[in-house]
Amino acid sequence: MDALVEKSNATGKGWWSAYSKSMEHRVIDLAELESSATAHRSFQWLYVPGLLQTPDYMRSLFTRTDPAASAEAIDEYANFRLLRQQTLFEEPLPTYHAVIHEAAFHMKFVSREVMQGQLEYLVQLAQFANITIQVLPFSADAHPATPGAPFSVLDAGVPELSTVYVEHPVDSVFLGDRPYIEQFATDFSRLSTVSLAPLDPSGLLGEGSLGLVQHLLYLMKEGRNAAP
Repeated sequence: MDALVEKSNATGKGWWSAYSKSMEHRVIDLAELESSATAHRSFQWLYVPGLLQTPDYMRSLFTRTDPAASAEAIDEYANFRLLRQQTLFEEPLPTYHAVIHEAAFHMKFVSREVMQGQLEYLVQLAQFANITIQVLPFSADAHPATPGAPFSVLDAGVPELSTVYVEHPVDSVFLGDRPYIEQFATDFSRLSTVSLAPLDPSGLLGEGSLGLVQHLLYLMKEGRNAAP
């Protein structure tokens, strides 16, 4: 994958252009937007955000959502997503802020072992200064009536180039009009406000998002179900 990125830099084309025949156009467009974003704000109900997923987690999802896919196709999907993730660690570092609903950690889309590895990886990612991860708990009193679909607000440094990406299983959409961007940015801020404090591996055990994740990890290691 590193060689692909180096080749893209040398030719002046983004690495995603190599996937133009095998991936959906909207995913290609998303990768291009992510590569130039200076800040990401992502909200997810049922899944861990793609840029934070472990290889095992994403492969499990790909296999479940497309049972007929060949092993080669699954590899292609996974490699593409792993390349997308690199944007979080390339200079100049963008900021990435994710709010993940607690429901995402209770879904049976992946095995207990895969979810355990995913939760441990989130704790590791939280050590990076440019990455903020919060959990919106079931116990949250209220949160904005944002559309039920997950969304991301991608800031490009220039307000006119900021974009909202709203996910949908049939037809995800990109929104560039200022009123939409402001509305989703406001909703994300409200979601963040009612979420638990960000994951902080150096913080006090048992508090905020870290405390909830540690509790879920404990239950998984004990082989017990994590009841909502």
